[in-house]
Amino acid sequence: MLKSKKELIKKYDKKFWKDFKKSSDKYLPQIVGKMPNIGKSLFSFNYKFGPCYIAWYKAFKELKVLDDEIDKNIWLMNEKMCEIIPQKMLKLVGKTYINGFRKKASEHIKRQEKGKLHPYDWKIDYREINKNTFELDITECAILKMAEDNNVRNMLPGICRMDYLFSNLMGNGFERTKTLGDGNNCCNCRYHIVGKCEWAPEKGFEGRK
Repeated sequence: MLKSKKELIKKYDKKFWKDFKKSSDKYLPQIVGKMPNIGKSLFSFNYKFGPCYIAWYKAFKELKVLDDEIDKNIWLMNEKMCEIIPQKMLKLVGKTYINGFRKKASEHIKRQEKGKLHPYDWKIDYREINKNTFELDITECAILKMAEDNNVRNMLPGICRMDYLFSNLMGNGFERTKTLGDGNNCCNCRYHIVGKCEWAPEKGFEGRK
């Protein structure tokens, strides 16, 4: 939030920032207090960010910001957050994260098949393509469940689009044509450890949900 302070004051004003921060700080502990402990998960990192996105979304709504503008604000906030990390380090983090994600996917699948995942956890199908590429179909998403439980379903699919932002900043290739957030039957993600991904929200997300 603090990395975005100047940008949000510039876009709105100081009072807006003060009210936004106060509202976010009010909502966050309420949301965290309702979150179940899903234990060890392939998506633990994503799960921890969920309450922040919901708190921000609720705060923006309270300040009468429209959904399309909320999406843009949250994208901006994440982009500013990533600026903390030098670009070369960010790309190294991206490769390390995706590599680790790939290695842990099979373990997640095994636990899923044995019925050992928390009911709130993500459910996936996983396919190896080659040394650089793999595919991940998400059939259940904890962020979607979290959004529905907190009455902020319209937070998605805006939040889903950030996969393009992060892949762009971290130097990973990423493609997707369906998401649960858009009402599809899964999120059909295709990752390339080394690759390129365009962010470009001004072009829209019709063919790359």
